Amino acid sequence: MATLLLRIAAPLQSWGISSKFETRGTIKEPSKSGIIGMILAALGTNRIDSDKVLEKFSKIRFGIRVDQEGKLAYDYQIVQAVGKNSKITYRYYLSDAIFLVGLESEDLQFLEKIDYALKHPKFPLFLGRRSCPPTFPLVLDIKDMDLLSVLKEYPSLVPEWRKKENEICRIIYDDPEKEDRLSRQQDVPLSFSPLHREYGYRLVSEEMISLSHGEHDPMRELR
Repeated sequence: MATLLLRIAAPLQSWGISSKFETRGTIKEPSKSGIIGMILAALGTNRIDSDKVLEKFSKIRFGIRVDQEGKLAYDYQIVQAVGKNSKITYRYYLSDAIFLVGLESEDLQFLEKIDYALKHPKFPLFLGRRSCPPTFPLVLDIKDMDLLSVLKEYPSLVPEWRKKENEICRIIYDDPEKEDRLSRQQDVPLSFSPLHREYGYRLVSEEMISLSHGEHDPMRELR
């Protein structure tokens, strides 16, 4: 069992799983479909052929640690169609958010393939929308550990000057044994084809953990 770790951070990111038409919302953390879509772009997979590749992702366990909660931001665009009245569309984003994303699998070679692709992407990468490119480093490491252990033990991704002595973080992860229907999230990609996009459900659990950083020394870099 191994876990590939990604650092998902940027000035803006957006992870919509149900919004359409004039208002495009975002959930509070990266969606599984959004991260897999970014990986497929890195692999050079087009939408028409995505169905053949997505089956391999069905065995991957997905989890997120929210190191820095984002602030909700939005903008609007005026769409002018020929011969029709203009429309205003609203788009929501997460500003200044930082996430640790883990992908757990028994297939180490597949994780290494994803690792290489994200470092040498064939198509441009973005965090939910094309206007949201990631900051680097994007790929952190492959750990010989299970998903939950990594999410709870990996050092915080928050910049040193922002860290607190004891930080409380949310972790959200795939939990197939959970039976609470309220914990279902519809962001499992079954097809990215523009002709028949389809998303399935997954069961997730959420819990709070404490990350201990010790006391911050503001003069450490000068010594």
